[in-house]
Amino acid sequence: MLYRFRRIAWSGILCGAPLLAQAPSGDVFLLRGATVHTISGPVIEDGSVLVRNGKIVGVGHNLSAPDGATIIDLRGKHVYPGMIDAGAMLGLEKTSSSQASDGHEIGLFNPQLRAVTAVNPADEQIPAARANGVTSVLEMPMGDLIGGQLSLIHLDGSANDSMTISASAAIYLRFPAIETRPVPVHDHDDDDDEPTTAVEPEAVSYSLAKKAFEVKMQALDTFFEDVRRYRVAKSAKAPGFAPDRRYEAMIPVLEGTTPMFVAATREREIRGAIAFADAQKIRIILADPFEAYKVLPLIKSHNIPVVLGPTLTLPLDVDDDYDRSYTTPNDLFKAGITFAIATFSSRLSRNLPYQAAAAVSFGLPHDEAYKAITLNAAEILGMGKRLGSIDEGKVADLIVTDGDPMETMTHVTQVFIDGKPVSLDTRQKRLYEKYLARP
Repeated sequence: MLYRFRRIAWSGILCGAPLLAQAPSGDVFLLRGATVHTISGPVIEDGSVLVRNGKIVGVGHNLSAPDGATIIDLRGKHVYPGMIDAGAMLGLEKTSSSQASDGHEIGLFNPQLRAVTAVNPADEQIPAARANGVTSVLEMPMGDLIGGQLSLIHLDGSANDSMTISASAAIYLRFPAIETRPVPVHDHDDDDDEPTTAVEPEAVSYSLAKKAFEVKMQALDTFFEDVRRYRVAKSAKAPGFAPDRRYEAMIPVLEGTTPMFVAATREREIRGAIAFADAQKIRIILADPFEAYKVLPLIKSHNIPVVLGPTLTLPLDVDDDYDRSYTTPNDLFKAGITFAIATFSSRLSRNLPYQAAAAVSFGLPHDEAYKAITLNAAEILGMGKRLGSIDEGKVADLIVTDGDPMETMTHVTQVFIDGKPVSLDTRQKRLYEKYLARP
């Protein structure tokens, strides 16, 4: 069913409207006559959005266009803030089966590395996601423990620097777990549109798994203690002090200005991650916590935000409820926990709106579903004043649609990133048109 769904989802991308219809020619333009979904406030029927130099400078009814502004008539259309995939690996794929991924570093501790430096702006998956309304993603560097700095980027630009919104939004930590059998990843190296028979990973004994867990926890505790000693030595200007890029990158974490993005899937790991954060006095974001529903009061009491993994996924264990991943977003919403939904994938960001939509049929309010891939994601990443909604002063990351973007039959007809219209052309669309025109 999931593979059939993905093919249906592509129809909205392949059969879209002209790529840059009514594109503005200057730095000031007015979107007029659309239904404006601000996300932070009420829906504005027959609304207008005024953009100047990449920023939203007006939202409301009957806005006047300044002299020289381009007016774009959008009667019958909808305007939404662009979507944010709060956990992705676009442009970080390995280039062959024999290579390590650009997103996965060797070694236990690499907090000095920034994901954005490894992103390939020419990756074909970037325009595919952009054409379906995703305007920014949080790039994830992977690793055995601390993989590096997560970077929030725009999905437009030919160079990494021009795409960067925040080079260091958080630091990735894969919290140690007692794994007798590894948890399946959300992405795989095979063609996404064809089912495959995955080889079951070999199980290990509990004693070996526990020993490996204890070794990693000891290493993690020691690393944090070393960072604290480094910070003291740096402040005291101790004789013989030598700068260390790894420790330098961790100082903002100890000072509370940068959170740790902590991947913790099962209940035991989630509890351990929260206890570790308490002991170290650091801020954390829980990432991909599949069993968060088991510890909702604990998460809420610590006011920890959550980035859930994709909703359209199989249960973690064979005896889990079939709809476990569908109902968890509403469980978090009812518990009052701020959460976002992400794909944690290198190639499935294009399906982000449908990940959110799947939770609506299982209780999550429709408006909250779209917030989970826009405003909530921005606020969790410390960008709530810049991204995620249509408000004055925010960056003009906007999408124009002919319906609800969480519906597979809706077309995204225009996308603006940082106030600039971007192409909706994709490799998949070009191939579709090529073979459609065959005699």
